[in-house]
Amino acid sequence: MSSDFETYEQDFGTITADITNKIGRIPKISGEEKTQLVLNVDKQLEEVRELLEQMDLEVREIPVQSRAMYNSRLKSYKQEMEKLEKDFKRSRIAYSDEVRNELLGDDASSSESQLIKLREERAHLLDNTEKIERSSRRLEAGYQIAVETVFCDRFAHLSWGGLHSQFRRKHHQVTAMAPAPHLCDMTTVNLSLDM
Repeated sequence: MSSDFETYEQDFGTITADITNKIGRIPKISGEEKTQLVLNVDKQLEEVRELLEQMDLEVREIPVQSRAMYNSRLKSYKQEMEKLEKDFKRSRIAYSDEVRNELLGDDASSSESQLIKLREERAHLLDNTEKIERSSRRLEAGYQIAVETVFCDRFAHLSWGGLHSQFRRKHHQVTAMAPAPHLCDMTTVNLSLDM
């Protein structure tokens, strides 16, 4: 069984060396050639995944005494596979030096003018941010005044309404207690308002 594992290891080494070589070439080419190379590397990465699965199955069949050594080797191969996949992702989006320089501008004058432009844009953004913050503070203050006004209006309405209803109750009590106006002694009637 360990001979099968070692065969898989040799295949793994051969394929990953080829993948590493191709990953290094991907950023330097473009067009259809790049597309074909990316597809080829993707196919080879799938082969490596299958090899790792086969290796994992082989390790499970190895006697327990020897399994630890093979497990550590398998773990190392899986880590190498993860690194290859990360490198492959980076290489697919990487541009060649000429394209990068063309996009970013290689001469010093253009980078200096870009820096000045970026500083101006940043200052403009900061000014706009300050204006927005001032407007927000004014809106919040106006909202607070509106809330307080509505609260005061409601409180006043409730207070005057409450006083009026208390007055009517007391008046009703007074009129209900006195059967005749000439018999009523106004000094004994309690007209205090409940507040």
